[in-house]
Amino acid sequence: MGKDAVDNSITLCGSCDLVIRKRALPTGVRAICPRCHTALYDTPYCSINGMLALCLTAIIFFAPANLFPVLELEFLGSIRTTTVTEGALAVYHQGYWLVGIAVLTSAVIAPGMLLVSILMQILIIKYGLNSPSLRVALKHSLKIQGILTQLTMLEIFVISFLVAAFNLADFATVSFGFGTFCFTMLFIMTLFLMREYDLEHMWSFLDER
Repeated sequence: MGKDAVDNSITLCGSCDLVIRKRALPTGVRAICPRCHTALYDTPYCSINGMLALCLTAIIFFAPANLFPVLELEFLGSIRTTTVTEGALAVYHQGYWLVGIAVLTSAVIAPGMLLVSILMQILIIKYGLNSPSLRVALKHSLKIQGILTQLTMLEIFVISFLVAAFNLADFATVSFGFGTFCFTMLFIMTLFLMREYDLEHMWSFLDER
């Protein structure tokens, strides 16, 4: 435990390789390399409770974002609606299975797993660090955090809704559904959550106990 604490107190500048000992910083303050003035680290603006609020809000929007229609098309008296999940499955059944899997993964599966993973991390840090089994679960969750973050691409689909509506406006009456609002709010909440989330800071909670 002592050795881990010493290791965690040292950081290396990514630009000039200067070895620097970490110090506690006030909220909103960033440490700067004294040699090359590269930003090194800072303390998260949000507390654990703040991240918990953002995570729970994102989870609340997650279900309606994927269950309610995101686009409604009216063409020659026919009205069609689709959800993100239905769109991904439709692409899959049309033979573009790789695209369908990619859409389903990056828009539904990965974001859901990311939010559940962060929620689990926060709850374990707040209430369960004294349990060895929960500490192991936290370690595994932190190890896969980077993969889930890279797979989550909500911003691409928010932009795609706008592009699709613009391209189809000349041929049909396009309106956004309740799912569009929920999906956009899901993206915004996730964006703010990941802005405040710091993987290295989350690892530090394991070394403090």
